[in-house]
Amino acid sequence: MKETFYELIAYLKNPVLEKDANQNASYRFQKFLHLLTISIVTGALLSPLFVLIEELGWVNMDDHAMEELLKTHSKWFIAGIAVILAPLLEEIFFRAPITLFQSKKSFKIAFYVFAILFGLVHLTNFNITTNVLLLAPILVAPQTILGGYLGFIRVRFGLAWSILLHACYNAFFVLLSFAGDLM
Repeated sequence: MKETFYELIAYLKNPVLEKDANQNASYRFQKFLHLLTISIVTGALLSPLFVLIEELGWVNMDDHAMEELLKTHSKWFIAGIAVILAPLLEEIFFRAPITLFQSKKSFKIAFYVFAILFGLVHLTNFNITTNVLLLAPILVAPQTILGGYLGFIRVRFGLAWSILLHACYNAFFVLLSFAGDLM
């Protein structure tokens, strides 16, 4: 896990268009599980910021799109959108194109731009207010960072792996939100 974490951090500092030569399924699955764990822990570590932002009255998290979905749609519908449709479409749009940028400089720029755009598109989950716009870097930090993680696995292992990581990440947090409804 520690090795994967350091490899990921080094990659995010200097992303390069280079596949992982190790094709071993066990190796890849282990790296995948490490990246899923790192992704979930990152999301969890950032969550106190959202509690603080809501407690300070800066953004009403009850207006978040997920809250609205939970009120108006079945859990199966939400799970289908969040775990299947969104990862598939978002990975095709935000991760598939990055390997088209072949030069070292253009790849690095594309990698970061697509990660940032991935984060920013998630602003649509909020009612856009002045506070939401001012706090945008914080509000979409989990998705922007995740965009980097997804870009890493996409380049190293392929698009299918980034779709799978995205789906599992979303599944974890969707199931967590469903469990929160039971309490």
